[in-house]
Formats: sequence, structure tokens, C-alpha cells
Amino acid sequence: MDIEKIIKKHKRIMLDTAPIIYFIEEHADLGRIANQIITTSIKNDIMMITSVITLIEVLAHPLRLKRYDIVENYKAILCDSQDLIMYPIDEVIAEKAAEFRAKYSIKTPDAIQISTCIEYNATLFITNDVRLKKVDDVSVLLLSDVL
Repeated sequence: MDIEKIIKKHKRIMLDTAPIIYFIEEHADLGRIANQIITTSIKNDIMMITSVITLIEVLAHPLRLKRYDIVENYKAILCDSQDLIMYPIDEVIAEKAAEFRAKYSIKTPDAIQISTCIEYNATLFITNDVRLKKVDDVSVLLLSDVL
């Protein structure tokens, strides 16, 4: 699967939590794919977005370990990047998330991520959560499918 070709078909993509973790923590195989997605997006002016749910999810583990260096690294990428926009949760996102929970029986954080993706006009949702492949309201790409 040619990841660069897939990414170039989109003007705006949504990164779920897993690709960001794999990128920052330099995961062996999946980190390489996440890096390629991010590099291709930056090089081709493809806007990357995520939601504040990602910040919540990525900070919990390093905070538990008192790894404040990792916390700061995540915050720099998610909060201060010109290439990635992190959107808050509002009433519109909450209502859409409830609809997705009802429609697909997915967990609240996943429903918020999908809702953010659609509300902010991303046309590709990048994740590694196989359960989200059933969502047909937006194109879903699993990192593991690229391996």
C-alpha cells in the first residue's frame, strides 16, 4: 500500500491517538508509518487535525510514570505545532459523538475523535483501532493495514 499516494488524495486528515504515540515514541514499524504520514502531510501542505481527547490519552501514561520530559514533548507537538490543529470538544461535537455511539456502538473517546474528524472536514481518519473500520461516514485508514 502506497501511503504517500493515499495521503496526497486528502487536503485534511485526522490523526487518532495511536499514530501520534507511535510517532513520538518511535515505535519500530508503526512509528515509521506514522512518520511517513506526518512527513508527507507537511511536505504537501495537508492539514493534520486531532481533538483534545488525544491530549488526554497521550499524557496519562507519562504522567503516571512521572516522565515530564515525555509530557512536554507531547504538549509541544499537540499544542504548539503549526502543522497539527487540536480541536476542543463543544456541544456540536458532543451531539455528533452521541449519534456515532448509537450508530456504531463505539466508545465515547472514539466517537468524539470521529465527530471531530467529520465536523472539521477531514476526509481521512488515521488510527490503529480495528473496531473503527466499521465507521463508514469517513475513510478510515489503519496503520497496521499499511504494513
